[in-house]
Amino acid sequence: MYFLYQLFVLLFHWVMQLASLFHPKAKLWVNGRKNWKQKLSHELKGKENCIWVHSASLGEFEQGRPLIEKLKKEHPSYTIVLSFFSPSGYELRKNYQHADVVTYLPMDLKRNAKDFIALLNPKMAVFVKYEYWFNYLNELERRNTPTFLLSGILWKDLYFFKSYGKWFSRQLSAFEHFFVQNTATAELLKSIGYKNTTVCGDSRFDRVIELPKEPFKPEELEEFAPNNNALIFGSSWEKENEFAIKIAEALPHQKIIIAPHEIDAAKIEKLKSNFNKALLWSEINNNFPLLKETQVLIIDSIGMLSKLYRYGKIAIIGGGFGAGIHNTLEAAVYGLPLVFGPNYQRFQEAVDLIKLNAAFSVNNYNEFETKIQQLLNDTDFYQKAAEAAEKYVKESSGATEEMLEYLRRNRIIQ
Repeated sequence: MYFLYQLFVLLFHWVMQLASLFHPKAKLWVNGRKNWKQKLSHELKGKENCIWVHSASLGEFEQGRPLIEKLKKEHPSYTIVLSFFSPSGYELRKNYQHADVVTYLPMDLKRNAKDFIALLNPKMAVFVKYEYWFNYLNELERRNTPTFLLSGILWKDLYFFKSYGKWFSRQLSAFEHFFVQNTATAELLKSIGYKNTTVCGDSRFDRVIELPKEPFKPEELEEFAPNNNALIFGSSWEKENEFAIKIAEALPHQKIIIAPHEIDAAKIEKLKSNFNKALLWSEINNNFPLLKETQVLIIDSIGMLSKLYRYGKIAIIGGGFGAGIHNTLEAAVYGLPLVFGPNYQRFQEAVDLIKLNAAFSVNNYNEFETKIQQLLNDTDFYQKAAEAAEKYVKESSGATEEMLEYLRRNRIIQ
């Protein structure tokens, strides 16, 4: 099985090399790993007491972020090394101030794992959510490095629990402890022999509860949505954009903010052309007087969405008609009811919000418009959904502190 695993890793590497000739993101992925050993050695020179935190991409980073920031605050002498698998995480957070070193994770080959971990010599390693690179895990275990899974979540259809999954499940022995999001994950781990679990929820809650406290009051948004009453389409894909076009026609006086998942210039211009009164965020400076009359504001910039929700009345979360929904908590913390497509089951917070009637799943545009109209016109229904969303986020925080307590108690950090 190890041979097949390594073959898969190598095949993936070759595919990315080929794709880098045509695809900008693949090119970043490949170029970011060139000469990694020399670059990492230079950045780590003179640094000690390394704690390594690995995130697949930006979403997982947000789960690890509260732990990084608390560790750095309590132990400023520690060297925090943050690694990413995906360019979408690395490129946005390569200058993250609370990490001493930010790097791409080299491909999971045995020599890479040995060299990478030898350079770091970490006193502790943390993998966030569901990143399992087996050469790295084996090397950490060989060196007796305390290794943890933070905000872990598993499903019964993963390869760990298949008839062919014994080799994969044995690799999890590298983890000293699993801090998991729900009891279902703890039970799944128990079914393959791992009882060293703590159910403490999702550490993203610890991050998002801080968002409303951050200063953000641009005059452009104050002018556009002075009553915080916009429909906000967050990380929208094609289907959600289609819904935005139709709901803008159905509700011509309703303010709408669209933050597309992809901000390709051609796609943004095509989206804008479907509305009578729309502006791009990048156009505002030259069109400020038009903001009050503008119905649709399209955000063609990255990094604003988590703060934009404070100007909303209802959040429409993208991805539910594709592989899965994007971040719901960033909207829920502001007390916004949520609406999204049917592919949400793998996200525990979305399941919970549905049960609380704080979020609503729709299968088509007719269902979508009906739910939006209900939320806009039924004050009591809206208020209950909004309060349930905000309460859920506030009551679900604490995962980061629970992990820190374990680390203190076992003298891993001191």
